Amino acid sequence: MVQSVDSTEVGHTAVAKFVKHIMPLLGLMYLIAYIDRQNIGFAKLQMAGDLGLSESAYGLGASLFFIGYFLFEVPSNLFLARVGARRWFARIMVSWGIVTVLLGYTNGTAMFYVLRFLLGACEAGFFPGVLYLLTVWVPFGHRARMVGWFMIASAAANAVGAPICGLLLDLDGALGLRGWQWVFLATGLPAVLMGVVTLLVLPDGPAQARFYTQAEKDWVRESIAAEDARDAKVEHGNPLATLGDRRVLLLAFTYVGFPLAAYGLSYWLPTVVRGFGVSNTANGFINILPWIVTALALWWVPRHSEQVGEKTMHILVPVMVGTACLVLSVLVPGNAVRFALLCVAAAAIFSPQPVFWTLPSSFLRGASAAAGLAAINSVGNLGGFMAQNAVPYIRDATGSVLAPMLFLAACLAFAGVMVLVVQGMLGRHARAATAAAQGV
Repeated sequence: MVQSVDSTEVGHTAVAKFVKHIMPLLGLMYLIAYIDRQNIGFAKLQMAGDLGLSESAYGLGASLFFIGYFLFEVPSNLFLARVGARRWFARIMVSWGIVTVLLGYTNGTAMFYVLRFLLGACEAGFFPGVLYLLTVWVPFGHRARMVGWFMIASAAANAVGAPICGLLLDLDGALGLRGWQWVFLATGLPAVLMGVVTLLVLPDGPAQARFYTQAEKDWVRESIAAEDARDAKVEHGNPLATLGDRRVLLLAFTYVGFPLAAYGLSYWLPTVVRGFGVSNTANGFINILPWIVTALALWWVPRHSEQVGEKTMHILVPVMVGTACLVLSVLVPGNAVRFALLCVAAAAIFSPQPVFWTLPSSFLRGASAAAGLAAINSVGNLGGFMAQNAVPYIRDATGSVLAPMLFLAACLAFAGVMVLVVQGMLGRHARAATAAAQGV
């Protein structure tokens, strides 16, 4: 019988080596990916006017990313499970980097719409691919913390990307290019280069990791196999059958509220800050603050969840805090107070997500886990499509840059209610599986 990670020296060493050798690479990849998502919010400040797009039309083009993402997410993750992470992640990064560069040469509405759709199709499978990778490399009890570390890269991307995009916008006119063109060119090339690095250095799995000893490779394989057997995790003969699992469908429905609130807020923050009357560069630097707070929350919440062995409240409490802050940001006077509330809201939206993402792998394994994670993420990320259309629409209808926060608050509150429903269903299934294993 395999001992738990916390009771064996080899387990401690294996997990520590994964954190040292793999997590920085995954985090850097996600940082680049998230900057390439965030750049659209800053490019909007010039690009919409140049292309003659209204807020709603620009929001539609930006949101087409999520349609491409939705359509190609599950196939992409199944390909990853078949061909290996190294080659598939390299393909994802090179292709999305090329499309981002091409966005810098957008000459009309139709081209903008097509390229945003292609960007989503190219990036599809990256985030759930990393989640699937964790099911291969790391025992269940440590995954929330790993997802937290990974998602800190998204906060870092928002913190680093905001001033970078602001500075790039202020390059307007350099070499005959508009500032928004510099935003796309300078953020797309690193993805192409990172794709080459990934192909050279990322192992496909623990068995190929040169930094593991044979004992550590055996420990990882046996620990995960023992967990899968103990928890009666499901692996369908046809991975696509996972898409009909009620638990997967309910998790996907629940997750919609998180990216809707997250993308709605991150997409709109530069516009909110511009209302303070600051320059593009100052706008970028001010937008660092919400993501510093978010990074701290992403470090603490999943870590504390693992320490105390509790999940539901570590999702629900941040959701309640985020909902309250979004509502208050509309009601209270003063730009400084409003912005402080949005900083806390950002942290509360992102920090419970690492804990949420441990739920699918509590009952799925193998290719079914790859399909289920991709399905939940793809359906959930339709919230991003909704956000980048609803937020500009509400702005146009009300004339207020803060009114959309009420819509985001309602969506986040819905996600909190659904978390309780999901946990009730997972609890019933777990009890039934235990009873069946004991012959009750």
